[in-house]
Amino acid sequence: MRFVAILMAFSLLLPLPAVAEEIPLADIGPVPGAEDFKRGRVADNNGDSAQAAFWYRKAAEQGHMDAQHFLGFMYANGEGVRPDGQQAVFWYRKAAEQGDADAKYNLGVMYRDGQRVLQDYSEAVSWFRGAAEQGQPLAMTNLGQMYAEGWGVPKDLVLAHMWANLAAAKGISAAAENRQRFAQRMTREQVEAAQRLAREWLAEHQ
Repeated sequence: MRFVAILMAFSLLLPLPAVAEEIPLADIGPVPGAEDFKRGRVADNNGDSAQAAFWYRKAAEQGHMDAQHFLGFMYANGEGVRPDGQQAVFWYRKAAEQGDADAKYNLGVMYRDGQRVLQDYSEAVSWFRGAAEQGQPLAMTNLGQMYAEGWGVPKDLVLAHMWANLAAAKGISAAAENRQRFAQRMTREQVEAAQRLAREWLAEHQ
C-alpha cells in the first residue's frame, strides 16, 4: 500500500505550464492571444475563475499554448466552468501538440486514473512517455511506475529503474524511493543495465 500512496501523491494535475526561455518579442512578433491570456491571469489571481476561463478560452482559440493548458486544467477540475472531461482532453491535447510537456503529463494522469475519461493505461503510457522524453520529472516518475506494475506496457524493472533514476536526479524524492525499491527486486546485472540506459538517455538529451 505504501507504493500506491507514493504513486497517487504524484498524480496531481499540473496547472502551471513550464516557462519557456524568454525570447525578445521583436524577434517573434506579437504572440496571438497573449493579451487575452494576461487578462485571464489577472482574473485568476483575483479569484474570479469564471472570468479567467472566459479570457483563457479567447486566448486558447487563437492558439495560445499556455491558455490551452490552463483551460484544460479548469475543465478537468471544474474551476470557472462545469467539469468536462472531453473539453479537458481537447484543450490539453491542443497544448500538447505544441510541445507542452506538462499538458502531456496531465493527460497521462487523466487516462491512468480514469479522471473524467475512460481509464486507458496504454494511452496513459503514451502521454507519460511523451512528457518524460522532454524531461518532465513527474512523467518520468509515473512512467517508471507503469513499467514496474506492467500497466499499459510489459512489466520491465530495468526500464522502471531507469526512469525512476532519471526522475530522482531531478529531485523527485518519491522516484528515489521507488528506485531503491525496484533495485531490491532486481539482479545486479539488471541494475547495471538500468544505470547504463539512464546514462545513455542523459547523453542523448543534453
